[in-house]
Amino acid sequence: MNAVLISLCQVCLVILALIFLLRKVKQPYIVAYMLAGILLGPQVAGTIVNTREIEAIGEIGILLLMFFLGMEIDVPDSRSRLARPVTMQLIKIILSVLFAFLAGRLFNWPLAPIMLTAMLFIFNSTAVVTEYLRKNRELSTPLGQTILNILVFQDVLLAPAIMVLQFWGDGTAAPGRLILPVVISALVILLFRYMRNRGRLRPPFSLQALHRDHDLQVFAGLFICIGFGVVAELAGMSSALGSFLAGIIIGKMKAFNWLERSLLPFKVFFTALFFLSVGLRLDVLYITANYATVLTATLLVLISNCLLSAVAFRILKYQWEESFYGGALLSQTGEFGILVLSLAYKSGIISYDFFKAGIAITALSLLISTLWISVFRRFFYQPRLA
Repeated sequence: MNAVLISLCQVCLVILALIFLLRKVKQPYIVAYMLAGILLGPQVAGTIVNTREIEAIGEIGILLLMFFLGMEIDVPDSRSRLARPVTMQLIKIILSVLFAFLAGRLFNWPLAPIMLTAMLFIFNSTAVVTEYLRKNRELSTPLGQTILNILVFQDVLLAPAIMVLQFWGDGTAAPGRLILPVVISALVILLFRYMRNRGRLRPPFSLQALHRDHDLQVFAGLFICIGFGVVAELAGMSSALGSFLAGIIIGKMKAFNWLERSLLPFKVFFTALFFLSVGLRLDVLYITANYATVLTATLLVLISNCLLSAVAFRILKYQWEESFYGGALLSQTGEFGILVLSLAYKSGIISYDFFKAGIAITALSLLISTLWISVFRRFFYQPRLA
């Protein structure tokens, strides 16, 4: 018990010190969490050794984060506002596939690394981008809402991507597992259409007991958030998408106004654990041994992904300033990229070297993406706001 308490105190102390440091340069706290994971990981300080347990617990942070986003989001009230993010993501998918094939031809890659590269470019980090937008109070702006809807659509696309990897790995895929995600995706679209222009909803049962009992509120809220995530996961979808849908429904019910206040401390704690686990995933020894390759590849990923996203925004008639800022927000490879790489490696689609390099590049892009976004915001977006 003493060892656990000492380790926990070290984690809190390092995070506090990094937060005070990052506040001076106006960076989001998620960077502090990731840096703490690197410093306290088994290859540096050795304070945290059981990294898999931290990663598993940290996944709850993503569910709570998406649940809160669902409660805050304004459901698009017109087809044009809903169609624009979908069109933007489809354009980016086409550009990502073309770019991956060009890179593959240039470096003589086989088909597997080319397709994995395209998938990594398709998925961005919902956690990093939304926390950055919230920190700068831009989540409710038109550009922020468009980017948030793009990220939600990416969560919908995770299930088809996983099915492709499973079929690619063993050559088989159950028809039921292929049809069910498609049905759920259609239901998500129908839910968005139903929630448009809707006022407050009423729950089908009385919640008087919850209004007077804080303990009941906490456990009821956690059950709703995690329960929707479990249902989505069993249906072959992303658990984060399930929690997001739960947040949309709960956000429309006045009877659940207490929920945000009751779950906010849990959201902060578990989100911190998730980003701590991202820092733990960084193989410091591998990066130091291959620093030139990893850093160059990470920079190329940020630049190319930023340009591809900016072009997609520009095609949809955004101004160049907004396009470059939006491209910077969608420049990193997301946490789902780690899942895609892990599934591809376990299925024998990619080699161990490609897997290690992909994990290092993905985690490093998550770590430095906020600084990258801040540069573009400073030179492109702030002058436009002024």
